[in-house]
Amino acid sequence: MTQVALVTGASRGIGLAVAEALAREGFSLAVNGLADDEELASAVRHLSTFGGDVMPLPFDVTKQGEYADIFTKIEDTIGCVTTLVNNAGVGVMQRGDLLDVSTESWDRCFAVNAKAVFFLSQAFARYVVDRPRAADVFHSIVNITSSNAVAVATARSEYCASKAAAAMVSKTLAVRLGPENIAVYDVQPGLIATEMTAPVIEQYRKWAADGLTLFPRVGEPAEVGRIVAALARGDLPYTTGQVISADAGMLVSRF
Repeated sequence: MTQVALVTGASRGIGLAVAEALAREGFSLAVNGLADDEELASAVRHLSTFGGDVMPLPFDVTKQGEYADIFTKIEDTIGCVTTLVNNAGVGVMQRGDLLDVSTESWDRCFAVNAKAVFFLSQAFARYVVDRPRAADVFHSIVNITSSNAVAVATARSEYCASKAAAAMVSKTLAVRLGPENIAVYDVQPGLIATEMTAPVIEQYRKWAADGLTLFPRVGEPAEVGRIVAALARGDLPYTTGQVISADAGMLVSRF
């Protein structure tokens, strides 16, 4: 049976790299973007070159009312969904003093980075649990959170708080879904070169070179993609609830 993955926020950046890594492993893909636009279409065209089934799935992850038919729609088009990758995320509306954080920026971070992760995972879990499935097919949820789920960045405090919430969501899902044989993982990228980090990437490169990370460089989206693909394949057997720190050792305690 071909595994089928829904990857949110897969039009670019880490999400697109994750989708590509899964495509290379033979997964069929539902590729989510916020809108049915050229960016999403371009991602689908690219991913289709790897030979598997790929479908565009534009929807706003913050709109829980749109979840009801998503998994049935995917199943009717490319097959039963085995894998959910919650990658869609947003940064802060403005970096700066946490004393100046707006309720709008707080609510936006939590709506996308935490609430959507919980409720889309809930919808996926209900879909999987309510249907017969082969015992030898691996089912999983992989949440892309951040090193800022652990490490404070005061200029992005609302982002940090939302990612910490998503990390706890991953733990609660793992506890609840373990008896259902659905594995749950929390991948926490560190300094990764993406569109979101582009405005500060040179500062990140300097920090890495100066020793913030044990490998003195920033990471690439493709590296996160390879990690997620290994998890989705079930290459870490007898594991669930794990945090995978894709951060070049940045958070290793040192003296």
